[in-house]
Amino acid sequence: MTNVIITGCCGKMGHSLISCAENRDDLKIVGGIDIIKPENAGFEYAKSFSELTVDADVIVDFSNPALLDDMLSYALSKKMPVIICTTGYSEEQKDKIKKAAETIPVFYSGNMSLGINLIIELAKKAAMVFGSDFDVEIVEQHHNQKIDAPSGTALMIADAVKSVRDETEYVYDRHSYRKKRDKKEIGIHSIRAGNIVGEHEIIFAGIDEVFTISHSARSKTVFAIGALNAAVFIKGKPAGMYDMSDLLAEK
Repeated sequence: MTNVIITGCCGKMGHSLISCAENRDDLKIVGGIDIIKPENAGFEYAKSFSELTVDADVIVDFSNPALLDDMLSYALSKKMPVIICTTGYSEEQKDKIKKAAETIPVFYSGNMSLGINLIIELAKKAAMVFGSDFDVEIVEQHHNQKIDAPSGTALMIADAVKSVRDETEYVYDRHSYRKKRDKKEIGIHSIRAGNIVGEHEIIFAGIDEVFTISHSARSKTVFAIGALNAAVFIKGKPAGMYDMSDLLAEK
């Protein structure tokens, strides 16, 4: 049994995690962190980690970048693994996450969907096959309440493509200059509208040929399932950085 603490337990993802956990017998939600007190939670609640007294095995984080320092401090003091699903971190914060991974296991992914992580691998393969003869454009769509843009997932896809292409740069907006598209560009475009859960499309466009890979998330459940699978996976692992490719490798 894996005992889990959720940060952001009263948010939309927190509710999805709690709901998904109720149908599993390999883990249990034992604690939650949020500024809002949950109703009839069935686990210990606190506004900060300093107030939490429950024993747990793993922290699953769907919260806000502002909580990172408090969470990492607690995890390091307890030698507890963390599943970091929050996006929008600064480069300085990303360095803190990497530093923590020298002492504890850290599972860090901008998207916990198995499907998304599969298309990331497919995009990487496509980039290797097509090379510089095909232009690459990434279009991501999310709900109108999402704060960060582009999405962490879009950047994960771009990074995967960049890893197999030379002299690549990201271009987020072309309205401010007039010139032909450079071959080394990867265009990244963000749409924020309605209650779109998550849509990602990777376009490889060559001469008289367009190859497209897409993924559509219809509910937040897919992310919750992935995060809980990661929590079970990481228990007992040595210190280091982990992501969905490590989880997929065990399937």
